[in-house]
Amino acid sequence: MSIHVVVIGAYGSAGAAMAGELVDEPDVELTLIDDGEPGGGLCILKGCMPSKEVLSAGAHRFQARHDERLDGPLPEIDLEAVVERKDDHVLSWAGHRRAAVEEYAEHDDVEFIHDTATFVDDHTVAVGDREIEADYVVVATGSVVNIPDLPGIHDVGFQTSADVLDATEFPDSGIVMGFGYIGLELVPYLSEAGGMDLTVIEHDDYPVDEADSEFGEATLDLYRDAFDLDIPTNVYEQRLEPTDDGGVRLYLEDEDGEEEVVEADDLFLFTGRRPAIDRLNLDATALEPGPGWVEETMQARDDERTFVVGDVNGKEPILHVAKEQAFQAADNILAHANGEDLEAYENTHHHVIFSGLGVYPFARVGHNEETAREAGYDIAVASRNASDDGVFKSKDVPEGLAKLVVDRTDGTVLGYQGLHYHADVMAKTMQVLVEMELDVREVPDRSYHPTTPEIIDGLLREAAAAVDE
Repeated sequence: MSIHVVVIGAYGSAGAAMAGELVDEPDVELTLIDDGEPGGGLCILKGCMPSKEVLSAGAHRFQARHDERLDGPLPEIDLEAVVERKDDHVLSWAGHRRAAVEEYAEHDDVEFIHDTATFVDDHTVAVGDREIEADYVVVATGSVVNIPDLPGIHDVGFQTSADVLDATEFPDSGIVMGFGYIGLELVPYLSEAGGMDLTVIEHDDYPVDEADSEFGEATLDLYRDAFDLDIPTNVYEQRLEPTDDGGVRLYLEDEDGEEEVVEADDLFLFTGRRPAIDRLNLDATALEPGPGWVEETMQARDDERTFVVGDVNGKEPILHVAKEQAFQAADNILAHANGEDLEAYENTHHHVIFSGLGVYPFARVGHNEETAREAGYDIAVASRNASDDGVFKSKDVPEGLAKLVVDRTDGTVLGYQGLHYHADVMAKTMQVLVEMELDVREVPDRSYHPTTPEIIDGLLREAAAAVDE
């Protein structure tokens, strides 16, 4: 039985992954649609890849600034050179993505349409002057910047993460709203590359919501000390207004109801992203976006033949998750067409934030201590400071910590958190331990010439001893 699948958003990471999974299926006709220009999706154009490009420039200066063994004037970051190289690389990366999609379109029963798609009914989309009927529709349109509904926000100018990535100059001072993963990555860049005086608004006691509290506390200390940031905590934005000299004034309320006022030259909005659905004309369908509108099978709650993958489903806006969701959705489309049971997408938490300009990234794999206890595990916890291992001092990156959580009854590794140099690199190793449910006592206790994974060796030994006890 042949089925026709329409993918809206084929240039993005989720859409391209979906196309790659289905393109060689003999009984699938594919119509791939995207109006992106130059085409490539958020990660390639305005997200994880270009952001790491600019962060690397800030990281070099940050490390030079903190190393007292280096003499001479501190180099300045050439923002025009940073943006020029970033743009060259983005065009190259986007070209690879476009080429992949265009190669798919060379297959029999595959068509790519470079245009905008809107729904006509549940399974019919309009593209240009055509109407295309499908057996299954995949929505993979990604996300757009979330502008909070705050009084006065449209009366002041502001910059988003996309603006920062393109900026060749910065003002002298700024206010940052949004201290999630976008803010944690870009705030140090604003400080290091722009030399700005920054006030960063934090709603809670500490940033890094997915981490145990000591990691949020360590992050707050690092950002205040290393980047000289003003970070008021437990405050909420109330309203904005322009200043007489063209700047911005933000009114805050603290946990006691007291008002605080901060002023700066510019406002930076790192307030997250929301599903990009505005142009789809979903009113013509049964779909009602909102909490719970997409099942774990990646099917829309309101239509079993519509699948929604990637940022647009609002579940977890991370590149690798978007691709994994697409892989599962592709399998489920085939299963549904054959009358077979569908499988839910199961995600073992695996996330990296390139905090501290990527010099001090945060990584979490699996459970943290809080979620492990909530899940009912009897746990043993091993914690270690980076400064406990001489290798971090020798590499002049002594800050940070790590934690390992294991099941005390059988030694199963449940989760790892790290906020330290090379934590992002170690995350893959820890993912293997967690997803293979290895016993911490069976992980080889073998150290090599001093390297930064010594911090993992120490965690493993400590956790293994706790289980044996």
